[in-house]
Amino acid sequence: MTGSAAAVPSPATTVHGAWAAVLDVLQGAGVHTLFGLPADDVALVRALRGRRTGPVLVTCADQRSAVFMATGYATAAGGVGVAVVGKGPAVTNTATGLLEAAASASPVLVLAAGTPAARRDAGAFQELDQLGAVRGLVSWAGRVDTPERLVPQLVRAIRTATGPVPGPVFLEIPDDLLAAEVPVRTLLPRSGDDAVGPADPDGAASRTVRSARRPLLLVGGGMRNAPAGRAEALADALGAPIVVTASGRGSVDEDHPRFVGLSGLYAPPATAELWARTDCVVALGSRLEETAVEGWPARIGTEVPVVQVNRSPREFSVEFDGPVVVGDAAAVAEGWTRPGGGAVPDWLVRAAGVRDRAIAESTADRRPTAPGAPPRVRDVLDALAACLDRDAVLVQENGLADMWTYHWPAWSCGSAGGSVVPSEQTPLGCGAAAAAGVKAAVGDRQVVAVVGDGALAMVDVELPPLVTAGLGVLYVVLDNGGYGWLERQLDDVPPAERAVFARPGAGGPVHDRVDHVTVSDVAGLRPAVERALRITEGGRPAVVRVPVALDDSPVEGLVPAGDVPVRPVADVHCSEEGERS
Repeated sequence: MTGSAAAVPSPATTVHGAWAAVLDVLQGAGVHTLFGLPADDVALVRALRGRRTGPVLVTCADQRSAVFMATGYATAAGGVGVAVVGKGPAVTNTATGLLEAAASASPVLVLAAGTPAARRDAGAFQELDQLGAVRGLVSWAGRVDTPERLVPQLVRAIRTATGPVPGPVFLEIPDDLLAAEVPVRTLLPRSGDDAVGPADPDGAASRTVRSARRPLLLVGGGMRNAPAGRAEALADALGAPIVVTASGRGSVDEDHPRFVGLSGLYAPPATAELWARTDCVVALGSRLEETAVEGWPARIGTEVPVVQVNRSPREFSVEFDGPVVVGDAAAVAEGWTRPGGGAVPDWLVRAAGVRDRAIAESTADRRPTAPGAPPRVRDVLDALAACLDRDAVLVQENGLADMWTYHWPAWSCGSAGGSVVPSEQTPLGCGAAAAAGVKAAVGDRQVVAVVGDGALAMVDVELPPLVTAGLGVLYVVLDNGGYGWLERQLDDVPPAERAVFARPGAGGPVHDRVDHVTVSDVAGLRPAVERALRITEGGRPAVVRVPVALDDSPVEGLVPAGDVPVRPVADVHCSEEGERS
């Protein structure tokens, strides 16, 4: 989403210090929160103190967390998220956050201190080729060497970050500009809308979509800022069941009668028959990464075309045959919503039956938790569903216990709920930190982070600063004693011969400034969640820790196996027509 901006300099307008100019530009771009650990000179802090309006700083204990928070902010706000750091090791600490921002296509701007030009290659304190260190992780990396170039370079960075394919950018501001007189030009960085419109109505993709009689609509993270109802309208026009990727959740009404769950690794078993019978998959805004296509029949992308819509050719998967459209997925979906196609009636009936069966199967084997017994993860999700507002935003990690939240209908975003998940990279601690950025972006909406104890341990030092910042996030910690994903894979190894990754009951640190409760009795679960939410309404984070068993899995028999879990194979039969059903 880039757009043109005026390039006429303001007459003789200057401000004192690089950070004063940066804050002016960021305020003009609509940025109201920064995340980070500033450089040792604290020039940013002094610049912020001298302003009556504009961005505020959420101080972080770790630069990696700052970029995670900026990523959460960008995802939830639909605009640029900003992290500010020092130089040298402070920059290398951002690497994991930049990797996540790139993988999740999040518009994140990292502003870093830098060695003055006169001191480069002279053994300066914390000197590093910072541009070389980050170039492989960002969409653009630049450095400002003169005061006159600061605002133009900053505008370039923001335009690139929020461009057709959003992603992280990096700008180095050397220390010798901190006290310089910086010209401020009227180069407004706000983006216009240059999205490619509807697909060619006579093109291969449009013809394929119109001719489909058993279409499936897959909605990915590229639709997360689309107008509400856009995907559902296309599904109604085509007569297509809707599935989403994990990052696509929150962009579709999960109460819609055509919604049947997630695609790939987290798919309800009942949807197997739809994948076996579909004659066309329409993928909006998805890179079709491994977890999104896990378990797809071999006929998808060979016998069955996959129509992909993305903003850039580099976003398309080359693993599946079918027409592609370079354009904005929401605009293309709107064009395809017009009359001209439609599924056969039997397909609509079958899809409705699959949705009903997925919901029934999700509850059929539920064993009620006895009074006085420890809660199971499903009890935790039920308590959250009962206590949260309809538009609450769920922020997730991707560990053994918190993987429950990826399974619909065990957890549903409903018609108004939001969802923020890590990318395919799934860095540990990302969701726990990103939740703070999400809260800064969504204001009064409830934000709950469902995380494992291993993830929280990576970032729990960030919780006290959230008190100061007034960011009331509810953290629900599913505590299996450590790194359950690793521990479960050693079930066949005698305890004396293996490393120990989880110690159930070990608990975790408790900060005296952060409200914290451990719930070991299912009867106390809902009251604990209700109390914690009241605390977050006052702008303070709260932690509800729930000890859970290592074998508490969303799918019966599911166990970790390397990077992904092994799940039971759905019972698939053959019809009289020879098709799998």
